[in-house]
Amino acid sequence: MSPTGPKRPKLVADKRYSKTKPAAKKPARRKSRKPATKRTTRRTSPNRPKGILGWPIFLIGWVFRLIWRLTWKSAVVVTLLVAGAVFYFASTIPDLNALLDGRAKGSVTILDRYGAVYAWRGDQRGRTITTETASPHLTHAIIASEDKRFYGHLGLSPRGIASAIRINLSEGRGPLSGHGGSTLTQQVAKLLCLGVPFDPNEWKNEAAYEADCRQGSLRRKIKEAVYALALETKFSKDEILTIYLNRAYLGAGSHGFDAAAQRYFSIPASELNPAQAAMLAGMLPKPSVYAPTANLKRSQDRAATVLRLMNEQGYLSDAETAQFQANPATLSTAAKAQAGGYFADWIMGDLPAFLTRKTTEDVIIKTTLDPRIQTAAEEAMSEIFATKVSAGSEAEAAIVVMSSDGAVRGMVGGRETKVTGAFNRATQAKRQTGSAFKPFVYAAALDMGYRWDDFILDEPYCVNVPGSGEWCPKNYTRKHYGNVSLTEALARSLNIPAVKVAEDVGLEAVRSVASMFGIESDLAAGPALALGASESTLLETTGAFAGILNGGSAVIPYGLTELSLVGESDPLMTQTGGIGERVISQQAAQQLVYMMSRVVEAGTGSRAKIDGLEIAGKTGTTNSSRDAWFIGFTAEYVMGVWMGYDDNTPLKGVTGGGLPAEMWREAMVRIQSELVPTPLPMIRPGSAPQFDGRLITSDGRVIQGQGQGNRPQGGQNVGQAVEDALIGVLRSIFGKN
Repeated sequence: MSPTGPKRPKLVADKRYSKTKPAAKKPARRKSRKPATKRTTRRTSPNRPKGILGWPIFLIGWVFRLIWRLTWKSAVVVTLLVAGAVFYFASTIPDLNALLDGRAKGSVTILDRYGAVYAWRGDQRGRTITTETASPHLTHAIIASEDKRFYGHLGLSPRGIASAIRINLSEGRGPLSGHGGSTLTQQVAKLLCLGVPFDPNEWKNEAAYEADCRQGSLRRKIKEAVYALALETKFSKDEILTIYLNRAYLGAGSHGFDAAAQRYFSIPASELNPAQAAMLAGMLPKPSVYAPTANLKRSQDRAATVLRLMNEQGYLSDAETAQFQANPATLSTAAKAQAGGYFADWIMGDLPAFLTRKTTEDVIIKTTLDPRIQTAAEEAMSEIFATKVSAGSEAEAAIVVMSSDGAVRGMVGGRETKVTGAFNRATQAKRQTGSAFKPFVYAAALDMGYRWDDFILDEPYCVNVPGSGEWCPKNYTRKHYGNVSLTEALARSLNIPAVKVAEDVGLEAVRSVASMFGIESDLAAGPALALGASESTLLETTGAFAGILNGGSAVIPYGLTELSLVGESDPLMTQTGGIGERVISQQAAQQLVYMMSRVVEAGTGSRAKIDGLEIAGKTGTTNSSRDAWFIGFTAEYVMGVWMGYDDNTPLKGVTGGGLPAEMWREAMVRIQSELVPTPLPMIRPGSAPQFDGRLITSDGRVIQGQGQGNRPQGGQNVGQAVEDALIGVLRSIFGKN
């Protein structure tokens, strides 16, 4: 039914919209008001613990998630820092060639008279070698013993480090003490001192610098690891190994494997066989301990271990391993002998330091040393001490052998012959010469006109010494022999005749002759000069005797013949002889040689006699037998021998005519064994001198029969002798030139 009342409008859709679009209204400004709190429905997290028992699991998981987040973030930071450090170090590392020679000083190679190497000084470096030019056995030995995974890692070996820590802890050391687990790359980093060069202004010495390079602190290990990674970034594996081959220290001053191969085996590194390569590689952990020159057996045992490692890693077959273990490497002749250490030290000390001890260049020195003569001297000393000196004796000895022109052929400065840098008693010890000085007294007399057959009265004799009073010399035997010839006086080493002759010719003349012959030490001023109260070295005195042998001309002992730098064709220094100016006439020298030959034939030096060989010489024994000398010569060589104690303790029952003369003979027999005997340059009188009534009296006068005679004339007159004495004084003041 239809509704009643007024008609209602229809409710249709059109009514909801206006036909005309209304003007846009600005949005009403919102009133700030506190938002109404909404009620939200809390959803339960899947990681949230459910119940009381879920809390422990939740906490553990949360801790692990936190640790993971911190770990990967820290790892990212550390990786970035390490990468930055690696690339920084890699950018500062020099080119390969600049890294192959890291020595702070140069080397000195010393050759004998025939050109063979017998000694090395300074830091030795051989020729540059690479993995291609070195013996393959050498690279195999190094890798097998030092880093068998070298070609597979990136510079670090976590397995090696862990193994080293385990071994160190099991042996009771700290984790970083002892075994380091270092790879070859890390060892190269140490050799390069992590890129820090040696600065003499910063370090006390080179040893302190090297000790700092090898410290094992944790900080240092970390820096070393980073530097190793930088090396791997900069160089190939073969280049890293090349640096190692050229810089590793292998004892005896040898830096690099080529220098070591030359030092121990006298061959280049390219020619090493497996046994030799294993011996060198075995030295790497402790060069001073495993060096074959220190202990050959220990070095060979270590090499056998390296050969076994090479076999296990496939570098050697079982047969090869057995062969080279059964036939281990041995030292070369020069390395085995270790001869000439005193000679080499003398050369090094006698030349300018900038060419030897402090050289920055590689120097080669050719010397006068004769290895056969050097060996003969060393063997003679060992023989005498082994057979004729009581066990436990601390007596010492020294030997010098030279040619008549002063070229030193052999030198032994003490009983211990295989030494370097030891006290050299041949060149450094100044000792009283005793009667070994007497030939210079007679040299002055003969040059002033005395003759070998003049006679002198051996009688009680005293002389007044200004400032000291009366001095009365005595003969060694405490006896007097009456009228004796000068030849007999020298042969018997009589003291009173020697003092009389010195007083007669003038002490200044004797001093001048000795000085001109090469005895440069301070000579005594009083009459005791004639009896050897002055001190001198064995080298000086032996050189002075060489002047007598060569006919009366002074010599300067020398050992260098040529000095040159490696790579230079022209030598820097040369020397061909040491003969200087004439001191006495040749006639006087020939008479003196004859007189000295009688010392050996019928006098105090008879123990030095060798059948079929002409020898001249003189014995010398100082007060209380503190020093015993024998210096003698053949036509070819002059040799001086000294015995005594370093602290001047008197020798027991030893005189110059005893053990020193026997030692001289032992050495000379060996030296002359390959030589044809040659006559001495001396006069040859038909008979012994006969006393004819002419003699030198106590007051120095020469009398003949019942009246005073004239002194026989010889090479000079008295006026000339006085002039020479004056010249000698002037030379002592202003120098020899």
